[in-house]
Amino acid sequence: MNRPFIRIEPLNVARVAAVFEQAPAIAVEELLAAMTEVDLHLVREVAERTPTAHGTLRASIFGEERIQGDGVLGVVASPLAHAEYVELGTRPHFPPLEPLEDWVRVKFAKTDEDEIRGIALAIARTIAVRGTLAVGMFNRAFAANKGQIERRFERAAARVAQRMNDAGGA
Repeated sequence: MNRPFIRIEPLNVARVAAVFEQAPAIAVEELLAAMTEVDLHLVREVAERTPTAHGTLRASIFGEERIQGDGVLGVVASPLAHAEYVELGTRPHFPPLEPLEDWVRVKFAKTDEDEIRGIALAIARTIAVRGTLAVGMFNRAFAANKGQIERRFERAAARVAQRMNDAGGA
């Protein structure tokens, strides 16, 4: 399966490159602050769109920022292997029963083990025929917030320009 990846390119790549060349410390400081704010916001937005029974997947979503080359990289992700399958959906396959049984216990508040196993088997058979639908919580959160994210980086670029002007006029 391909890993989902969303890349945000600056609106004016030449301007950003020039800023990095003229004032890399200012550019990194402002872009890192913007990326941190964006990541925190997206973590919350993705978590709100993440289905949950136990809360494990939702709680695993994190943001991380790092300086990379002449830019700042922000990642919103989950370390859990099944996050990818929830995001992208799956082809038909027969899933392991134990996680489905756990899900049935929580989701339907069932305690009878025979009933739990029967429901889990029915779900597994359906997945074996249809696969699972993509939830797309990462992509939906990004799409819903793209304009806000772009505006946040535009404000960061304006602050870089202002700080460079202030430094040049001092």
